[in-house]
Amino acid sequence: MHLLAAHAKAHRHKPPVVLTVDHGLRRSSSKDARTVAAWAKKAGLKAHVLTWKGIKPKSGVESAAREARYALMGAWMVKHKITTLHVGHTIDDQAETFLLRLARGSGLDGLAAMRAQAPWPVPGFGTLTVSRPLLDIRRADLRAYLTSRGQSWLDDPMNEDDAFDRVKIRQAGKMLADLGLTTQRLAGAAAHLARARAALESMTDAVLAQATAKGSGGVLLNPAVLVAAPREVGLRALAALLMKVSGQAYRPRFDALERLFDRIAAGTLGGGATLHGCHIGPASKQGGDKALLVTREKPRKASGSLKKATTGR
Repeated sequence: MHLLAAHAKAHRHKPPVVLTVDHGLRRSSSKDARTVAAWAKKAGLKAHVLTWKGIKPKSGVESAAREARYALMGAWMVKHKITTLHVGHTIDDQAETFLLRLARGSGLDGLAAMRAQAPWPVPGFGTLTVSRPLLDIRRADLRAYLTSRGQSWLDDPMNEDDAFDRVKIRQAGKMLADLGLTTQRLAGAAAHLARARAALESMTDAVLAQATAKGSGGVLLNPAVLVAAPREVGLRALAALLMKVSGQAYRPRFDALERLFDRIAAGTLGGGATLHGCHIGPASKQGGDKALLVTREKPRKASGSLKKATTGR
């Protein structure tokens, strides 16, 4: 907050607006949120507290809280015509994210960890971006900076709860460092993979530009161009196409994506298939005999009995 405010002042930009979310998961969460808002106002900044209401899940709390948090902030930003959210993730967070994803068996994209500039992490906010300007800065350096300003901070007690995987990884930090797996080394590995990811994304964009064209009611796909690319690039291109047509923020399931890709490659798609909210089928008279047309799948109508059952509830 203080760094961004200083940056805005130095470059004569509008001062940032501070958003903090009260998740309602701890007794002190409302008080802590008000404290943050008070600190922001003391720094001369406008601040807003957003509250996650409703019943909270008993499992998958971290994931649910993250989704709720970004949905609340995204809705506020759209309403107030602000397009970029700056967050304070550090190099320590980057290293922890790398280890979390490694433990979960993530592929290259996941191990490349967090992007400095990233699309909004929950669907429905395609115009918004997340900026992480502090990914090269250590958590300890930020605390030293705050101390030098006489500014205290809040430590979330959930960061000490070893029921969460991230906390377990954080607690193992010294042992990992003794093995040479320092924060800088882990973040460096993520950076190497991020460059590989960027190269694959560039190749994917080139394949999509050559393999697709605007069609009547959807996107025309030349399957020959798709399957001639290296398999990894072809799969990425197909996933990106399905995401674009369906408007979904996440990729389709990999096993289902592979099955669809193999059917396209083998020419056994027949009358068509559906995946990720899309229909992929013959393009008829558009784009040649072997061209495919990718369209958004039409919502299915409920049967009469289902309508009655739904209406009666």
